Amino acid sequence: MDMQNLLLMRDEIVLTAILLLMLVAEIIIPQKHKKSLVHFGLILFLIYTIQSFFPQNTGELFGGSYKTYALAHFFKAVLAVGVMTILLQSVEWIEQKLLPYDFTAEFFILIFSSLLGLNFMISAGDFLMFYLGLELSTMPIIALSAFDFYNHRSVEAGIKYVMLASVSSAILLFGVSLIYATTGSIYFEAISGAMHLPLLEIIGLIMIFIGIGFKISLVPFHFWAADVYEGAPTVISNYLSVISKGAAVYVLMTLLFVTFTAFQKEWDYIMYGIAILTMFIGNLFALRQKNMKRFLAFSSVAQAGFILLALLSHDELGVKAIIFFLLIYIFSNVAAFGVVHLISLKAGTENMDDYNGLYQTNPRLSLILMIALFSLAGIPPVAGFFAKFFLYSAAASKGYYLLVFIAVVNVTISLYYYLLPVRAAFLRKSENPIPSIKSDFYSKISFIFIMVGLLVLGLYSGVLEYISQMSNIF
Repeated sequence: MDMQNLLLMRDEIVLTAILLLMLVAEIIIPQKHKKSLVHFGLILFLIYTIQSFFPQNTGELFGGSYKTYALAHFFKAVLAVGVMTILLQSVEWIEQKLLPYDFTAEFFILIFSSLLGLNFMISAGDFLMFYLGLELSTMPIIALSAFDFYNHRSVEAGIKYVMLASVSSAILLFGVSLIYATTGSIYFEAISGAMHLPLLEIIGLIMIFIGIGFKISLVPFHFWAADVYEGAPTVISNYLSVISKGAAVYVLMTLLFVTFTAFQKEWDYIMYGIAILTMFIGNLFALRQKNMKRFLAFSSVAQAGFILLALLSHDELGVKAIIFFLLIYIFSNVAAFGVVHLISLKAGTENMDDYNGLYQTNPRLSLILMIALFSLAGIPPVAGFFAKFFLYSAAASKGYYLLVFIAVVNVTISLYYYLLPVRAAFLRKSENPIPSIKSDFYSKISFIFIMVGLLVLGLYSGVLEYISQMSNIF
């Protein structure tokens, strides 16, 4: 393997180097200067994020186990931007909650390790690489979910996540074993041309779908989401809701569009039913929530149901719709969770009723929350409207008009509950509103970047055209 071939893994190599540098920095930096680890970690990851947008050659390594191509490279860059914004929002929390216990380096190392695993998942060419990436991405997040060790809910979230993740991983592995037993291969492309025992292979597909559905929090594999999101530190809930979920959706799209094309009719039935259940249950449960993190958890469940609409198209339009939606969804959810995180950190509350009168004391945070929720609801001219429109178009292009109608009904339901925090912040009065919150420099930078993205991405066609050029790989 020469250096040119090795550089096909440039993103993973750079991220691994950053992990090692953080480990060395933790060892050599004296205790009184540990605060510098925060800025060191941000600078290193900013370098990684910038380099992720540089052009990269396409090819494969390890006999096809690892593949890189334009769309995968672009999506890794999108995830890097999402993680960068989350890290910017978490600086003050790190300094307040982790620095006194000297856990700063551990936080960065764990979150970078998880992203490294997601990168391997995205570039996987076989089930072995996929599973290694899955475990590498999951284990650090389990630890991070329990990082508020002084909070029993955080420890409970970590325990629930590790137990349910173990079960879903075992089911997925059993499904992979059935596929290997019938096809004699673990390579995605080889499997697609070697199907000859439909019943076992359909069972294997279902079991693999269950394992990935857990990561995406599709119904009925969503039970962990609300409890883990509520108990975990808000920055980790943010990561789970957008970065981890986005990578899992990408892998599911790859498997369905490349590996299991022979069972297109069968998995269309599965997707159709799961999409309806996920949209309705996510939206109806979100209506009842008063805790903002649980509210956003069920919101993310419902959003996963909308994503399935594009999976039913199994063509370039579906790929384009999914990637564009995930890009907008990352911006929208990071903004919403960012506001919730800042209010929780500064005011110590996550209850929606405490947001009454928020606009009186925090007009900027109220506006950011409103734009983010409007984007999640799909209200024009915010980017979320165009993202959902392409999902509907992908499903309608294959004649799923009833499903599109059901999705529109669910959008109407979601519009109601997305307006609840907006009503509390702008229309309701409170004798004791949340005091004025002064965000730190890093949070301001992240919010400015996200708001510009939400307002521009929906109107600027260049991004969509760029995604369209890469959407013919499947």
